[in-house]
Amino acid sequence: MGRPLWFVAGAGVGVYAAARARRAAEALTADGMRDRLRGWQVGARLFAEEVHQGRLERETELREQLGLRPHGLPELTSGFEAPSSGGHRARTSTNDTQKDQP
Repeated sequence: MGRPLWFVAGAGVGVYAAARARRAAEALTADGMRDRLRGWQVGARLFAEEVHQGRLERETELREQLGLRPHGLPELTSGFEAPSSGGHRARTSTNDTQKDQP
């Protein structure tokens, strides 16, 4: 019973080693290297997207905690007019403009 068991075990190891050697040889070809490089690029792109998404979520959390306006809305210019030719900004309110009107 010992010899057939060792024969099957040896044959299995031989098939496994041949398959691994074939994979290693294919990986070292130009196509194999190109595939590996593309895999790394896809992985790096996915990682960068995850980091970007996490940064946006954290920024939103911090803005909510600090009571800031959402990103993209003007925070400091909301009560000011566009700069005039004099180069200074004039603050206007609805009360000032209503006083000037009859």
